[in-house]
Amino acid sequence: MKTVKRYAIRSLIALTLSVGAFTTLSAQPFGFQPQDQQPGEPSALNIRGSRYPLVTPDHRVVFRLRAPEAKQVQIDLGRKYDMTKDANGFWTVTTDPQSPGFHYYSLVIDGVSVADPAAETFYGMSRMASGVEIPFAEGEYYALKDVPHGDVRVNRYFSKTLDSWRKMLVYTPPGYDKNQSEKYPVLYILHGGGEDERGWAQQGLTDLILDNLIAEGRAKPMLVVMMDGNMRGGMSGDMYTNFEQELLKEVIPFVEKTYRVKADADSRALAGLSMGGLQTLAAGVPNTDVFHYLGVFSSGWHNGQPNAATDKNYEYMSKNADKINRDLKAFFLAMGDKEDIAYENCQIMMRKMDDWGIKYTYYDYPGGHAWPVWRDNVYRFSQILFQ
Repeated sequence: MKTVKRYAIRSLIALTLSVGAFTTLSAQPFGFQPQDQQPGEPSALNIRGSRYPLVTPDHRVVFRLRAPEAKQVQIDLGRKYDMTKDANGFWTVTTDPQSPGFHYYSLVIDGVSVADPAAETFYGMSRMASGVEIPFAEGEYYALKDVPHGDVRVNRYFSKTLDSWRKMLVYTPPGYDKNQSEKYPVLYILHGGGEDERGWAQQGLTDLILDNLIAEGRAKPMLVVMMDGNMRGGMSGDMYTNFEQELLKEVIPFVEKTYRVKADADSRALAGLSMGGLQTLAAGVPNTDVFHYLGVFSSGWHNGQPNAATDKNYEYMSKNADKINRDLKAFFLAMGDKEDIAYENCQIMMRKMDDWGIKYTYYDYPGGHAWPVWRDNVYRFSQILFQ
């Protein structure tokens, strides 16, 4: 009973702080902020009319909000920054320079993490969090351009495997509805832990990446299926078994019944980031007669502790290297640099694959375990598919 009371009180505090922060911001004329001379531009993910978060020319982020009753306010942007309050109740902080691309962040008000009412929110870190976008000089590949655009469609289906209703997002390329006789290859792509099927569309901007590549003739028109990889069993071996069955018995049949797609292994690819990368290894490596393209981003089997899923997959790899090499047209491994939390796992896995003679392509990209890296990964991987 005490636990319930503490939880209820904490929830009430979080709600009160969140509403209080929103009220103090929106009680002013819409979009109003005190005048300042701070150079920079509002983040592209700010809600309409909000100047802050503000991104400076050297990629620092200035956060400012009004919360006069708060005792302590921090910004959690991978690391925590203490904010300073002025006489008018405005809290301000300027961060260190941030890497280009998308980053999650949260306000921490008197110890409670809440979303920033001045910015768009995204499902990540196993909850709703705010997002800030750092401009990228080379980010034209995911910019919104005057090119033909595809659609991202929401599909709901009942999974007999999981005995529940499920949801997937499906990107259809430009011209899909007009070219009624044309069938397309499919990339099945998986999010990371603490995210869901929305990740690759919202944080990853996969539709814009494909729109631009297709318009430039650098990628084949394809469908991209963004399924929910959250399974019963948590991160246990059962989760990987459930995922494999869900993918093979539910998702692929649904897609091939609902959309005009090519139903052969040459026309199927499977990829994922972090947890989704492990799911790709678990379901893709033993099923190279189903998928002829595999992409593993910021991932690699856990090492150092016994793990049933790791042992099972490694045993299969060691005994079936010739089949894997014969079937796969691409086995693409991509990582951030050494600050990526999965970096060492991937290096150990690649050494084992080298010992077994499994062929793969490896690429690393400057950055940690974050969306700037994964946007680049899907940009590169999609260009080698179905050629």
